[in-house]
Amino acid sequence: MDLTNPLVYGGPAFIAFILLELVYSKTHDNDELYEWKDLFASGAMGLGSAIIAPLVKIVFAVVLFSFVYDLFNPLVDGVPTNIMGWESFGWAWYIWIICQIADDFSYYWFHRANHEIRFLWAAHIVHHSSDNFNLGTAVRNGWFTVLYKPFFYMWIPAIGFHYEMLIVCMGIEALWQFQLHTKYVPKLGFLEKFLNLHTQHQVHHSRNIEYMDKNHGGYLNLFDKMFGTWKELDEEIEIKYGVTTPPASYNPFVILTHEYGDIWKDVKRAKSFKEGFMYIFGPPGWSVDGSSLTVKQQQKILKKAAIGADK
Repeated sequence: MDLTNPLVYGGPAFIAFILLELVYSKTHDNDELYEWKDLFASGAMGLGSAIIAPLVKIVFAVVLFSFVYDLFNPLVDGVPTNIMGWESFGWAWYIWIICQIADDFSYYWFHRANHEIRFLWAAHIVHHSSDNFNLGTAVRNGWFTVLYKPFFYMWIPAIGFHYEMLIVCMGIEALWQFQLHTKYVPKLGFLEKFLNLHTQHQVHHSRNIEYMDKNHGGYLNLFDKMFGTWKELDEEIEIKYGVTTPPASYNPFVILTHEYGDIWKDVKRAKSFKEGFMYIFGPPGWSVDGSSLTVKQQQKILKKAAIGADK
């Protein structure tokens, strides 16, 4: 089946919508929404990602997914048949829907792992490193996540979904994620019950302690609700965007690598293999002496303080 990845059309559309939001914000008394240096840094990240990602995806996505699909779905009498015994899935409309939900499940765990494993966070922090929340931030992507992202999706072609279908579903997911990065869309009522929408993604990009590591879903909030990471926006709370350890630079290479440098500093002062391992693969903020805290530790302290204040 001859399919086109929808991200082929994403680049020009992304630029157009960023310019539209930029002009609208500058002409409607919201001048602080975009900072020029920050926008150019985000643009550089996006440009680099646009150049590197397709090259890497050819190897790590198309080749990997097709290999997995062929390995687990060999031809039996000319029909792709999964090694578990069922006929591999076809191209019916409902198969597309199931594949899209499977894609969202993988995206949730890929995204959550990026926040809970420091070595992965070092790649993903690029996307969160801006103090601004706008469509420009949407293209502020790290260049290294594409090296491991496909491994979170391998099970989908392994159970019988065609790898081309999966790649299209991943492209649709990416398009949805882009448009979430705007403040101009309010809560959307009933849709908020099952879709991951704009105000929920504002929560995700917040560095307010109570909001951190929430709302990892792609276009559904189902898995956040199932696995305890969903949080609704409280419009009475002022959101502060960005990260607690920002790169303090607009240099794209500093933005790309600063967290890796911080990991290396921590590993050098580790007194055991276990400590070194935790500084690399433990949750961001973990420290042996409590000099820095993980998100869960900070949220636990905040919760205790709130309980104490109510007494």
